[in-house]
Amino acid sequence: MTTNRIEIDPNVMMGKPVIRGTRIKVELLLRKLAEGATEDELLDAYPRLTREDIRAAIA
Repeated sequence: MTTNRIEIDPNVMMGKPVIRGTRIKVELLLRKLAEGATEDELLDAYPRLTREDIRAAIA
């Protein structure tokens, strides 16, 4: 699956997948969700994040 919400750039966060236009790693979002964080908590903690970004990270 491809998405325009996630990017991989060797110059950003050592090439790890991030939410486009941010330095929020997909890995971080998945870890937080696995630890029990809700979408609303993530949205509060990371104001530039959208629900669609979270869903793209999960996908």
